Amino acid sequence: MSIHAHKEVTVPNPATVPALEVRGLVKHYPGVKALDGIDFVVNQNEVLGLAGENGAGKSTLLKALVGLVKPDAGDIYVRGEKVKLRSVVDAANHGIGMVFQEQSLVPNLTAAENIVLGSEGLGVRRGVYRWETMRKLAQEQLDKIGSHIDPLARTESLSFADRQMVEIAKVLRIEQRSQHSPVIILDEPTSVLESKEIETLFTQIRRLREFASVIFVSHRLDEVLDVCDRVAVLRGGQSVGEVKAAGAEPTELHRMMIGSTGSEDHYHDGLAERPEEPRPRLTVRGMSGKTFRDVDLDVHAGEIVAIVGVHGSGREDVCRALFGAEPTTSGEVTLDGEVLQLSGTRAACAAGIGYVPAERKIEGMVGPMSVAENMTLTRQQARCSGPIVSPRKQASLVDGWISRLSIRTPHRGTAIQRLSGGNQQKVVLARWLVGGDIRLLLLDHPTRGLDIGARSEVYRLMRELSNNGVATVLLADSLEEAIGMADRILVMNDGKVATQVPCPSGAKPTPLDLVKEMV
Repeated sequence: MSIHAHKEVTVPNPATVPALEVRGLVKHYPGVKALDGIDFVVNQNEVLGLAGENGAGKSTLLKALVGLVKPDAGDIYVRGEKVKLRSVVDAANHGIGMVFQEQSLVPNLTAAENIVLGSEGLGVRRGVYRWETMRKLAQEQLDKIGSHIDPLARTESLSFADRQMVEIAKVLRIEQRSQHSPVIILDEPTSVLESKEIETLFTQIRRLREFASVIFVSHRLDEVLDVCDRVAVLRGGQSVGEVKAAGAEPTELHRMMIGSTGSEDHYHDGLAERPEEPRPRLTVRGMSGKTFRDVDLDVHAGEIVAIVGVHGSGREDVCRALFGAEPTTSGEVTLDGEVLQLSGTRAACAAGIGYVPAERKIEGMVGPMSVAENMTLTRQQARCSGPIVSPRKQASLVDGWISRLSIRTPHRGTAIQRLSGGNQQKVVLARWLVGGDIRLLLLDHPTRGLDIGARSEVYRLMRELSNNGVATVLLADSLEEAIGMADRILVMNDGKVATQVPCPSGAKPTPLDLVKEMV
């Protein structure tokens, strides 16, 4: 008989084991330590917010959690079990799925086909779709989030908000693989949604909490605090703390994100008094196109004019038309008194018009190309000696702007897709500054997907350009941004300019004032 006492073994309660836990995660890239010992826990049936500036390590962390990035060190635990996530399929088999910021649906397939894609199961027999079974499999996932989307509707016919619901339903299919409650990662799910669509999404996220755990990532700190239970904050690739969402303020998160209180009035940083110009720099009269008609618009040198309106108001197409990227059927556009023939984007560039598109990664940059190449895309001759690119000339064009805009990149030759979203946006903006001859700048949601620090830097740059006489047309990311940045606001409704609202510094309109005009 043994004289040693038996050691008591405590079996953890499955309900109290975290759904997901990260311990000491490390990831290096050349010249950059993207993750520097990240720790955090996601409890079961919890919505955890993940906040941090662009470049804080959020994207790398999320990619590690879904098997797209292999960490150099550290451990990941799923429901108490240490796991190695080598691929997206591997992560899905452990019940982890992600709704990416750039939607990954196949537009010409039905919602049902997208939802079951890769896990059709009984929906396919001998290589042939069983449509009724497919519909039922998809409907089962849509019912979980209370969505009323027709499973057999073509995905391209759905609104962005409905496509987000399809993305979430698609991710929920991983529950069948792991036989466990899933962990759902939502990366900037509200970045292009209107306020009503955001409320609908938040309702679904709260419903998800009943049978799943959620990691919610957004640069809109008020949204993070609204929908999350806790918020974990990253800075410089490290975990710097967490707060309970109830009772917390956005300023508290901002202070943790940047290590200081920051500016409370970043809209007005760099604001200077400008003399009234005798005539507008940009004059638009009677411009009509596919989604807008009879648009009149004046913008003086150094003035910022914002255009606001609900989805489908036509404001995005007005901006694209001024850059020659959208055809017009009538109207006249003059710049500094010269009538423009905007036959295409090349003509607009030659006239001194710059454009920053809302879809930065699709239309604003070439991911595999370097920072320097992206920054000089519209300045090909200036960077070349004859037909050959001159590294010396290219360096002289871009190095000053990299420093001036504090673009965080290991080298001018680094591929732009390796940079954080905020630094990518600064490169896209710098493209129109390297030549020094920009007269009109068209900004379509220039701060979309940027954290508060990066937004402040973009605002300061806009003010600097304004003080130097550049005329700006702004499609703001929020009504508050339009009010804070603009000298005047045009409200569009159903393809027409409904009204014009001045924004004097002492008596600015409220968001409610604009909403009344928008609807």
